[in-house]
Amino acid sequence: QVQLVESGGGLVQAGGSLRLSCAASGRIFRYYDMGWFRQAPGKEREWVATITGGGRTTYYADSVKGRFTCSVDNATNTVYLQMNSLKPEDTAVYYCAAKGVRDTDYNYWAQGTQVTVSS
Repeated sequence: QVQLVESGGGLVQAGGSLRLSCAASGRIFRYYDMGWFRQAPGKEREWVATITGGGRTTYYADSVKGRFTCSVDNATNTVYLQMNSLKPEDTAVYYCAAKGVRDTDYNYWAQGTQVTVSS
């Protein structure tokens, strides 16, 4: 069983930065892809970024490419989402999630953290 605990959300002005953290139970990053998702009020949850297990390849949604960076610290079993040049439209609850590298669906989810960007 994989457990994920998020932290790092908050309120920031447009153009500012935040870093989200997602601490995982155990050394899972070699065998799991880690994803970041977000859900704004009244909208469906959308995928933001993925960092793959093993190869450590990253993928980003077009809306965040060039502004957000996903990384892993294997020493602390933590995955990060560094968010720069934040925009009001980035306001959402952000979730990290994990799936086995051979799985299709993300089946482990953190509790979510609120990110609010003021204009």
